[in-house]
Amino acid sequence: MNLPVLLWGPRDERPNSKGVRLRDSQCGLFATGKVLRRFKVPFTYLTNCNIDDKEFAEGLDRFLRICNVVKTFRKTRILQIGPRPFDFWSTMCNEGELLEKFNIQLAPIPLPELTEEMAKAKEEGKKVAEVIEYCKKNFEVCVNDKQLENIAALKVAIRSLADKYGCNAGAIQCWNALQGEIGIMPCAANSLLNEEGFPVVCETDIHGAVTALMVEAAGMDENRTFFADWTVRHPDNDNGELLQYCGPWPISCASCKPKIGTPLAFDYPGAVEAEAKHGNLTLARFDGDDGEYSLLLGNAKGIDGPYTKGTYLWVEVENWPRLEAKIVEGPYIHHCVGIHQDVVPVLYEACKYIGVKPDLYDDVEQEVIDKIHGVR
Repeated sequence: MNLPVLLWGPRDERPNSKGVRLRDSQCGLFATGKVLRRFKVPFTYLTNCNIDDKEFAEGLDRFLRICNVVKTFRKTRILQIGPRPFDFWSTMCNEGELLEKFNIQLAPIPLPELTEEMAKAKEEGKKVAEVIEYCKKNFEVCVNDKQLENIAALKVAIRSLADKYGCNAGAIQCWNALQGEIGIMPCAANSLLNEEGFPVVCETDIHGAVTALMVEAAGMDENRTFFADWTVRHPDNDNGELLQYCGPWPISCASCKPKIGTPLAFDYPGAVEAEAKHGNLTLARFDGDDGEYSLLLGNAKGIDGPYTKGTYLWVEVENWPRLEAKIVEGPYIHHCVGIHQDVVPVLYEACKYIGVKPDLYDDVEQEVIDKIHGVR
């Protein structure tokens, strides 16, 4: 059936006064695991425990999250808005290979189709007006009325095209052709869509969109994901790093009321500015080359650091030089996805079912496996 399988059996009762056992569930688990291996059926094992034990409840919840990642991954279709920027060889992908290996589909559209959809949204008016009202309520708006209307129309247009083509995520060529057409950065529109649970990533990074979908599915809508650049090391913390982008992060990630203004690297308005909340995080990146795909993943925590433009968060990891080496040596690039949640065990185990190698950037593999098994 090619579906995730959970293998669990209840802890056996005490033998009765005559020395008779009602069943040998644990013995059956040992046999079943071997049979599943014989038939090449991947499975997730949950430790032999009672149905009212904490391990059972946590293990069942974790398995449902694993199933959600697998289901989402296998039914992915990404709205590709424009080709990648010319200089970004790093974000190129093998469309045919993604389809053949994983059934990941792309729905490419040219920028004129996007601008036509924006014009339709403005003409209809109602949805655009609702987005404008939402922005005025939830953001400090530092753009003029026409620019805000374009932001709202872009958000409505992308959502409409995603529905038209049956897409569950988007990847947009966010510079420079788009600015010449509509006069704004798409970051704030992306932020609004990301807040709705429709991930949109930058620089036509298809692998980044796949990562966002996987992490979002592991989180089960409890927290929103954010798409980030690995940028510079912390000036005072050797294990610190700046996660930053022009401004596409969802509003629920922000530690303060976000502002819609102009980003650092561009003259066009339309980007969100806010520091993200601190706390514990999962960081991940799906990527590959030469036909081999893996998922870089691990934990981090938000820390204090200097103010910077855009949406940003300084994070600390256990060993930054080790993580840096993994990114540089590949197959990864300067993009990652973060979530304010520990979904590392879920993503690690989901890789078993989708043909992707899990790649932990911390030396904690046995700890992660123990969590999956419910070992305390």
